[in-house]
Amino acid sequence: MKHLALPLSIALCARSVAGQLAASVGYAPVLAPCPPGVSLLREVGTVDQFLSDEEHAYVAGRRSEVLPDAWGSYLAAVTHSVAGVTSLPEYVADILRGTYGERGYPHFGIATSGGGYRAAIFGAGVLNTLDGRNASSVQAGTGGLLQAATYLAGLSGGSWLVTSLAQANFPTLPELIFAPSAASTDSFGGWLTQYDLLEPGNSSVAVDAYVLELVEEIMGKHVAGFPVTVSDVWARTLSRHFVNGTDANDFWDDALPHGAGLTFSAIAKLDTFANYAQPFPIIVTDSLSPNGNESNVFNETDIVIPLTNPIYEINVFEFGSFDPTLAAFTPTEYLGSPNDSLCATNFDQLCFIEAMSSNEFNTYNTSVTLAASPIAAVLELLTDLIPESGIELDVSLVPNPFYGVAPSTYIDSKETLLQLVDGGEDGEVVPFMPLLVKARNVEVIFAIDAAADTEDNWTAGLSAIATQDRMTFFPGTYAFPPVPPLESTFLAHNLTKRPTFFGCESTAESGEPLVIYLANGGPPLGQPPLTNTSTSQFVYSADEIDGMLSQAFDVATQGIPEGLEKDALWPACLACAVVDRSRRRERIERSGVCESCMERYCWS
Repeated sequence: MKHLALPLSIALCARSVAGQLAASVGYAPVLAPCPPGVSLLREVGTVDQFLSDEEHAYVAGRRSEVLPDAWGSYLAAVTHSVAGVTSLPEYVADILRGTYGERGYPHFGIATSGGGYRAAIFGAGVLNTLDGRNASSVQAGTGGLLQAATYLAGLSGGSWLVTSLAQANFPTLPELIFAPSAASTDSFGGWLTQYDLLEPGNSSVAVDAYVLELVEEIMGKHVAGFPVTVSDVWARTLSRHFVNGTDANDFWDDALPHGAGLTFSAIAKLDTFANYAQPFPIIVTDSLSPNGNESNVFNETDIVIPLTNPIYEINVFEFGSFDPTLAAFTPTEYLGSPNDSLCATNFDQLCFIEAMSSNEFNTYNTSVTLAASPIAAVLELLTDLIPESGIELDVSLVPNPFYGVAPSTYIDSKETLLQLVDGGEDGEVVPFMPLLVKARNVEVIFAIDAAADTEDNWTAGLSAIATQDRMTFFPGTYAFPPVPPLESTFLAHNLTKRPTFFGCESTAESGEPLVIYLANGGPPLGQPPLTNTSTSQFVYSADEIDGMLSQAFDVATQGIPEGLEKDALWPACLACAVVDRSRRRERIERSGVCESCMERYCWS
């Protein structure tokens, strides 16, 4: 892929016109007069922030229609799994069975990290461990928490997992990865990990033709008047893996749109969403602003985004930031709109959102290896086929819906385009920030951290440290429990090799959630390492994935093991943590097994 083998004219003539039209038209935004009554700006304030009416309604519907049964099912799984070993304190059962009413249920969210395919697969393995549809997870006493979560946030590789799961109508995790038995071109065909994300095919000719096809597919967006970059090309390859419309039988079929035209806002039309049957999905992306204060960069190697730069989130209804420097949102459906009277639709492509959250290509631009990087050929094609001037080609470009907003605090108030990159480039590889928004009232966060902090691609707690550091810039807006300030402390206490609870003794006044931290910090139970693959590994066999999913299951169910034996009390300890904030709200003292569990699993 580094040097195109085919002359462009020959390669382009060989392309299928039908294929060019199907994907290129489908990927192009559409401009039209804004519908009556549509507002493109919602300011949320810097104090006493509030959610959109749509999100509030979804969360309320999920809490009343779904969560009572979900928490009841989870309670049954935990109770059965620890029978004969211990019994849960009565208050745990009372909270989960709804004795204290709807207000008494835990306010529970899940955050799954970035880290390429490694993070997507490890995160999927953990979610599968929390899935009440998985008989093994129910037997282990962890199944049902996925169904009981109000929110599910992801970034980078985690965004591939969260987005593909949501848009595929919330299938089981094995179906998501390996495809349901009745896959078709208009349903989800699996992640298709047997095809390399960047260089599929077994010859340079096939790879060159594939790259050419990707570039052709973004031409409709360019013709519609929108800038296109490497991130759009990245979007189109991600679409074949993490968006409906492609399966193993038609991966190479250039007459298909391969997910072009499927949008993030359209998730609202799925029956699992309409019935509140899936957690509310949120994707995170960072801003590579030309106006950022680089003295506020997290002090770790390869971090390029200041912690004070706005962190943007994308949910089904809105795009924007709760950071008090901006504190504004625009409807996701109309993302890309150039002004208040002319609205864009079809800009919020699922694949573009996934690419926006996982675009690390700007990091090549700071390196002497740009010419030898995986995107060199794409850059060559872009400049040859779609000449553009005055734009950055290595970022995701979004017309700025917040132009002129908060000029005294918002660093991009005068920028016409937002430059967006991988959501973990500021060092926060776990998407904690959306779940720390006070208006969401998330009291318990299950954090899945599969970042490659060490040379051998294990996690060392750096993301949690970065999030804690970011809190110092936004006091009063966000709250995060104390975590060890140093990587060496995480490693010395094995906090990434076992589940760890942070915030166990935080006061109600602090507003800090309890974080159940589960990291990909090392192989469990004496097993050979399988889950520490490189972030740049873009192809996996089914056997590799099976091994990683199995090992992630053991990581998520081992607790603090005794030698090679799992902690038989872990399901009870996990339940104790899940209900701990609800317990405090009801002014109940910890008792029974929960006392010893919190002593063993809490860090302080």
